[in-house]
Amino acid sequence: MTQAKTKTVRLSLIAASLALFGSLAHAGDAVTIAYQTGIDPTKIPQADGTYEKATGTQINWRKFESGSEVIAAVASGDVVIGNLGSSPLAAAASRGLPIVTFLVADEIGDAEALVVRNGSKIAKPQDLIGKKVAVPYVSTTHYSLLASLKHWNVDASKVNVLNLRPSEITAAWQRGDIDAAYVWDPALGKIKANGKVLTSSAQVSKWGAPTYDIWIVRKDFADAHPEFVNKFAKVSLDAIAGYVANPKAFIANKDNIDKISRLTGAAPADVVLGLQGNRFLTQKDQIALLQKPFVQAVANTAAFLKSQGKVDSLQADYSPYVSNQFVKAAK
Repeated sequence: MTQAKTKTVRLSLIAASLALFGSLAHAGDAVTIAYQTGIDPTKIPQADGTYEKATGTQINWRKFESGSEVIAAVASGDVVIGNLGSSPLAAAASRGLPIVTFLVADEIGDAEALVVRNGSKIAKPQDLIGKKVAVPYVSTTHYSLLASLKHWNVDASKVNVLNLRPSEITAAWQRGDIDAAYVWDPALGKIKANGKVLTSSAQVSKWGAPTYDIWIVRKDFADAHPEFVNKFAKVSLDAIAGYVANPKAFIANKDNIDKISRLTGAAPADVVLGLQGNRFLTQKDQIALLQKPFVQAVANTAAFLKSQGKVDSLQADYSPYVSNQFVKAAK
């Protein structure tokens, strides 16, 4: 079978699985939604059951460690809405997975960082050559790591980049098996206790490679249940607006910090740093972003991933994978 035919068959199977599970995922007025451990204000309504109240639907929340795992669950039909980073989104869109980005949780800043372990003898970027650097593959941190190496003129092939999930990074760090890692909380907070930050995604964004945490929905589910997606977006935007209006008051509320800590596994102090380390966008900002600017960001990310051999091909147009209609309808 030729490569083109193989790709066609694979996409057909994905489409068939999505069609098959589209009705099952919403059977009994229950949906399964994937979330990760990123620190953002939407964890508050998740903890409070606000999404369920607003939609009148039972939600089964499933925690995942990486965006690639979320994409696999969405492709299988197990999950209808998922939280992931812009890099796995670009990879999934490049493969033709029928999904759409409908909400931005945050623009990632210091909440994701490249940390070098004390005693690793890494004082500058060039010292990464020959070292073991762990990162979850095809994640936003993987993209940021590769972008950083390119910015520093460090040949990525000369760095021993290891594919580890966040929990595996923490364990490997404690054993002394790795020299550095690019990751997010709660793993980030744990490894920073015995290391120093070489760079963060805030700096990488300034170098021209911004990353985002976003929410995606399967297109078949969005077409069948647009009101659910509208209400989900509304609850999320309200939570983000509450933080943006008064970050200090939000952080000073111990109940907020405890809820986010419980859902993410991050220590309260790291929750505070995570909130301060990301940029959260209001409804107006998101309506503007989720058009040409974000489409271009996804295209740029996908092109970079292809140049690094992480995706096989590119879409001629990424606009079908981005929509601001649900943010607009969130009233």
